[in-house]
Amino acid sequence: MIMHRRIALCLTAMFTASCHGISGCILCEPSASNLEGSVSGVVGYRLELQNGSTRLNVSLNGTGANGSAILFGTAGFNSAYNITVRTQPTNPSQTCVVANGTGNTGNADVTNIAVTCAINPPRFAYVANRGAGNVSAFSLNAASGVLTPIAGSPFATGGNPVAVAVDPTGSYAYVVNQSSGTIAGFTIDRTTGALVAVSGSPFGTPANPTALAIDPSSSFVFVTSGSGGTVSVYTITPASGVLVPLAGSLLATGPSPAALVVDALGRFAYVANRANGTFAALTIDTTGLLSVDMGSPFAAGADPQALVLDPGGHVLYAANAAANTLSALGGVPIGANGSVAPISGSPYAVGITPTSIALEPMNNFLYVANQGSNNVSGFKLNGSDGTLTALTASPFIAGMQPSAIAVDPTGKFAYVANSGVNTISAYAIDPVSGALTALPGPPFATGSQPSAVAISD
Repeated sequence: MIMHRRIALCLTAMFTASCHGISGCILCEPSASNLEGSVSGVVGYRLELQNGSTRLNVSLNGTGANGSAILFGTAGFNSAYNITVRTQPTNPSQTCVVANGTGNTGNADVTNIAVTCAINPPRFAYVANRGAGNVSAFSLNAASGVLTPIAGSPFATGGNPVAVAVDPTGSYAYVVNQSSGTIAGFTIDRTTGALVAVSGSPFGTPANPTALAIDPSSSFVFVTSGSGGTVSVYTITPASGVLVPLAGSLLATGPSPAALVVDALGRFAYVANRANGTFAALTIDTTGLLSVDMGSPFAAGADPQALVLDPGGHVLYAANAAANTLSALGGVPIGANGSVAPISGSPYAVGITPTSIALEPMNNFLYVANQGSNNVSGFKLNGSDGTLTALTASPFIAGMQPSAIAVDPTGKFAYVANSGVNTISAYAIDPVSGALTALPGPPFATGSQPSAVAISD
C-alpha cells in the first residue's frame, strides 16, 4: 500500500518571521493538491496510470497495490486533472477503470479517485499437437469451462510443435516447431479465436527449439535451443505480429534447455537445463538483450522440464522429471549476490515423471502434471515464504501420459493435455481446497500427442 500524509511543517521561534516577512518561503503552505484514492481488484502486474498524457510514477503491481489513501500524483492548485489507465495489468491480463478521475483540484487534496480492476475472462484455448504438426483451437466458456472446437481448427504449424504461447494482449499466438526449427506466428481473431498466419511465418530459429516465453509488454519472444544450449530473442512487430531476430541476442544457457519463464515485470528470465540439472538466471535489459546473472547456473534437480515463478517472482519452482520431485528455490531475482537456496521442505515429492507446472493466481494453488503416473499433484502456497503444502485430495486422476497443464486466469478451471490418448481434460478448481473435479462429460479431443496448452482472454 502506498500511503501519503502531508507533514505539517510548523516553524516556530526564529522561522516565524520568515513565513510572514520574507517572500519565497516554501515550507509554510502547500502549493499543490495530492491526487489520492483507492485501488481494488489488482492481481496482475505493470498497471500504469497517467494524468492527461503524463505517466504517473506510482508502482501498482500485484495484490499489494490494493488499498486506500494511495497517492497517484500531484497537480497544482486550481488546475484540471484527468487520471486514466495508461497500461493495463498482465499476468494475468486485467481491465482496470478509473472513477472520479476527472475534475479541478481547487485548493485542496483530491481524495476520491477510485481504480477498480477485474481479471479478463478466458475466451480461447490452444493446444499444440506434437504428433500432428498442428494446433487445436477451442472457444472456452468462462462460466462452465466447456471447450468447443473453433471453425477451421486444427491449424497447421510445422514439424513437432512442442510449445505454444499467447501474448498478453491476446493478439498473437506463437508455436515452437522442434523438428522444423521454426516459430509459427498467428494473429488471433478476437471474435472467433481462429488463427491466421502472420506475414513471413514460420520464422527460423536455432536448431531444435524447445520452449518459448513472451515478455509481459508483448515486445519480445524468447526461444531456447535444445541442441545449441542457447536462448535467442525476437522482437514482436506491434501492428503485425511479425518476429524479427534481435541482433546479438544469442546467449548460452546450459546443456539441453527445456523450459523458460519470464517474470511478471519482464526484467528476468530463467531457463531449465535438463542435461546437468540446473537453471540459468538471466537479466533482460530494456532492449530485450539478455545477460547471465552472477553465479549462474544454479542447481535445480535431476532433469528439470518445467518452471514457474510464485506470484511475487521471488521463488522459482522446477519439476524434476528424473527425480519425481518439485524444487522450490528462493533468492530470485538473483541480483548481485548470486545466492539461491532451496526453500524449507524442498524438494517436494510429486508423481512419476513430472513434466509441466501451472500456478492458479487467485488462491495460490500449484499443480504438477505427472506424465508417468497419469495424475496431477496439487499444492497450496503458504504465503510469501514459498513453502508448499500438499492438497488433501492430491493427486488427482488425469488421462494417459499428461504432458501439459494450464489454469485459466480467473482461477476457476484447469486443463490437462493427455498425450497418450489425444485429449484434453477439464477440471473445476475448488477455491477453498484447491481440489480438481473433472467437468461432466468426456475429455475433449485434440490432435495426435498434445504437448502444450495456452489460454487466452
